[in-house]
Amino acid sequence: MKTGPTPPSRGRPRAFDRDAALDAALQVFWRHGYDATSLSELTAAMKISPPSLYAAFGSKKGLFLEAVDLYSRRYGDGARRALEEAPTAKAAITRLLMDSAAIFSAPAHPSGCFIVLSAVNCTPGSAEIAAALRERRTANEAALRERIARGIEDGELPPGTDAAALAKFYGAVLQGMSVQARDGARREELESVARAALLAWPAPPEDR
Repeated sequence: MKTGPTPPSRGRPRAFDRDAALDAALQVFWRHGYDATSLSELTAAMKISPPSLYAAFGSKKGLFLEAVDLYSRRYGDGARRALEEAPTAKAAITRLLMDSAAIFSAPAHPSGCFIVLSAVNCTPGSAEIAAALRERRTANEAALRERIARGIEDGELPPGTDAAALAKFYGAVLQGMSVQARDGARREELESVARAALLAWPAPPEDR
């Protein structure tokens, strides 16, 4: 019995490399910020269709938050190690500042700090995104404060040192370095900023 032609199979959507797509999304968000990044820019960079993006990540917000996690794993682990492994609080802050100067100015990715810059232009409708990034920055400042407080307990810093104020100061320095990097500051210029900021480090008790 003769049969007609077999109808074409719809098949499954073409698979894609989720990790590579997420990395591409990170680069776009890092360059433009959350609100200024369009869905078409994301799908073009990720080389996927909008339905595939939503199927894999749920939403633009879900994709962005995964990009934040990726950035933190890739670039934040060094900061955590600096605070945990350096023998003194000053050594930890020094390493953090110098490592940040290198990361913020590296040509392999957009300049500056993704966590700092991505929320600069957030609209009221993206309050949840702004809050998530603010929570990350607050946690980073808390880690600085805890390491400085440990330095005070160890006698590295004078007993009256205000750990919260010192942590906020160096957090502000890091944010300023991020903005300067986005404006084109080179690594050596950012390292000069870091060295100048370290002059504000309180002298050890025996030197007072």
